[in-house]
Amino acid sequence: QVQLVESGGGLVQAGGSLRLSCAASGPIFTRYAMGWFRQAPGKEREFVAARTWSGGSTRYADSVKGRFTISRDNAKNTVYLQMNSLKPEDTAVYYCAAAAWAVVTTSPDYWGQGTQVTVSS
Repeated sequence: QVQLVESGGGLVQAGGSLRLSCAASGPIFTRYAMGWFRQAPGKEREFVAARTWSGGSTRYADSVKGRFTISRDNAKNTVYLQMNSLKPEDTAVYYCAAAAWAVVTTSPDYWGQGTQVTVSS
């Protein structure tokens, strides 16, 4: 059974940083890419960042390039999202996701439960 469990969300002032974690379990580590999505109130869920488990490829939404970094620790089966220079518009529920690289940015197979990130101005 595949499980994705996010942690690390919280309240931070604009310009601050947070690091989200996603602990993965089940038979996906060596076969699936991992990604992060977010959903703000009243908006659709949107892609944020993705990375292959090998680390050879990464992809970011234009809105977070240069500010967010996705990384992974294969020994811990965990993927991270380091978020710097946070803006109020980054406020959202952030979700971890897993899928084949070809579809991880559009239609992941697995989702976590989400973690709230709130950026105050």
